[in-house]
Amino acid sequence: MLDLVPVREGASIADALWQAQRTAQHAESLGFTRYWVAEHHNLQGIASSATAVLVGHIASGTHRIRVGSGGIMLPNHAPLTVAEAFGTLAELYPGRIDLGLGRAPGTDPVTMRALRRDRVETEEDFPRDVAELQGLLAPTVRGQRVVAMPGAGTQVPIWLLGSSLFSASLAAERGLPFAFASHFAPRFLMQAANLYRNRFQPSDVLDKPYLMIGVPLVAAPTDEEAEYLASSVFRRVLGILTGDRRPLQPPERDFMDHLSADERQGIAGFLGAAVIGGPETVREGLMQLQQATGADELILTCDVYDPELRLRSMSIAAECVALATA
Repeated sequence: MLDLVPVREGASIADALWQAQRTAQHAESLGFTRYWVAEHHNLQGIASSATAVLVGHIASGTHRIRVGSGGIMLPNHAPLTVAEAFGTLAELYPGRIDLGLGRAPGTDPVTMRALRRDRVETEEDFPRDVAELQGLLAPTVRGQRVVAMPGAGTQVPIWLLGSSLFSASLAAERGLPFAFASHFAPRFLMQAANLYRNRFQPSDVLDKPYLMIGVPLVAAPTDEEAEYLASSVFRRVLGILTGDRRPLQPPERDFMDHLSADERQGIAGFLGAAVIGGPETVREGLMQLQQATGADELILTCDVYDPELRLRSMSIAAECVALATA
């Protein structure tokens, strides 16, 4: 699961934070492998800006599921700061912490400047910062002058995340697992997956490629109900495309019927990898995505307005995966 920790219309930020922990507990009970949260800033309706703090909050309320970032936007942080934060988490929750890294700022230009101060990012910075972070999380070596404490020796698993070909190429070159952001940018999914596999170089971390892809999911007992619940997602996406950000809205019947052709096309492009429907539709949709991409893992986003129906959606997805696997 990937959780953006949405703040729902009529609810508080505290509600969103505690709901994230409850949702992670449900994911753990269903057998999900990992639960990630994403770094975003200055976005109304998203409560995941203090990502490392939130990872600790979720890990403290669960027992087995891996918890991590999907991701930390590395240009916003010094590698040492990230190493210390996730090293601390790894010491508190050994064997359960993931560190997904992105190279986008995760915010608007004004907030980006507030985060970075006077730092100007170049294309060379991200690969260099990833290498520095790997070194800080590795066992210390003789003569090492800067040591992450905590952090050194924890070897927190690093994933590279991306919505284009840049991070796919870097993940292949470094022999790291790669997660493609097809939950909001599916256009280059197949290109990125093929490039990652074709250029992959074995490393101490992996001996073969390991690919995860993002999938927006809304599941319900029927296709009709799922489409209705998904209108909350459609409204959120339209807000992203038009700059009208607001808390997650309740579902609305026939929402798409009131939109222009360009608006419907924009939403469809954003959600090109979405799986929305009843159990059979969901089972077929997830199987087709996995077979088409060869993904080793699917990471689901599920922005259903009603928290109880969100949990139900996750349960339906887990049942579909179990049936497909069988």
